[in-house]
Amino acid sequence: MEETSNTEQKYEKATFAGGCFWCMVKPFHKYEGVIEVVSGYTGGHVPNPTYEQVCSETTGHYEAVQVTFDPQVISYPQLLEIFWQAIDPTDAGGQFGDRGSSYRTAIFYHSEQQKEQAQQSKNQLQQSGPFETPIVTPILPAAPFYPAETYHQDYYKKNPSHYNRYYVGSGRAGFLERHWQKS
Repeated sequence: MEETSNTEQKYEKATFAGGCFWCMVKPFHKYEGVIEVVSGYTGGHVPNPTYEQVCSETTGHYEAVQVTFDPQVISYPQLLEIFWQAIDPTDAGGQFGDRGSSYRTAIFYHSEQQKEQAQQSKNQLQQSGPFETPIVTPILPAAPFYPAETYHQDYYKKNPSHYNRYYVGSGRAGFLERHWQKS
């Protein structure tokens, strides 16, 4: 799906599930070419689910982020790299302190090109990444995306103290530092 602004600029969408969506916004926000990052729900069978419904693990939805980006400034493969470095792609049961189907990881592709690039990126990570166990993050066709409630949007900006405690306390911060620390 593409959006066009008044200047005929074409933006694209990328959708990623990486556990708690609070922790998946900030990694993308700092990059030029990322227009918007929205927390929400996708991949399930209940239209317009609420946070409580998704947390009940009965809707089939993942907590996810939808990234609107300018492919002339930042490429989809660059977004994939950001995604991989924000998650544990070897955990099929959730992410860090958050367990259950709504906290699983996934890449939701919006085109055949995204699907191919995601598979190539996943294969490359499996072959040369920091993990000895299999990468279990599935690559799935994009499904309807439902924005989460307003209080979940940009949570790290609205509630920085709580966000930082959660980010560290969940185990995400330590894991990412151990596995993705730049030399």
